[in-house]
Amino acid sequence: MTTTPASTIRERLAWEITPELYQTIRRLWIKHSIAEDQRDLQGLIDTLAEDCVYELVPTGQRWEGHDGARAFYTSFLGAFPDVKFDLRDIVIGPQGVIEVADMTGTHRGAWAGLAPTGQPVRLQIVIHFPWNPAAGKFAGENIYVVSPMP
Repeated sequence: MTTTPASTIRERLAWEITPELYQTIRRLWIKHSIAEDQRDLQGLIDTLAEDCVYELVPTGQRWEGHDGARAFYTSFLGAFPDVKFDLRDIVIGPQGVIEVADMTGTHRGAWAGLAPTGQPVRLQIVIHFPWNPAAGKFAGENIYVVSPMP
């Protein structure tokens, strides 16, 4: 799982939240979400620390740095060109953002070692956007698949 470099969970739990920090993290998450919806790859990268890590937790696959994030998004958006996220819940704090969303799309390209099926996909996912306070940006994403949606 991605964490801020050299920080322990106890250190992260001690991070204080101020109204200004809350707004900074919230605005950056909104910017990230809008960029993803608009398929704006550079806009997505602009919200990430240079040493960001993307991890698809169920498979253990990882993409590191801005080049890795670009590869993640190019592959993911190629596999699910019509992907849509419907936000169900969100928590914002000094450690970052936790988002619960329903993901829908059509599996049109290879993803996570699976050949494209051409079939609709409906998943509930949880995404953790860890905060990197030194960079003032997200340290990447940890993506968990909770369950298929009925």
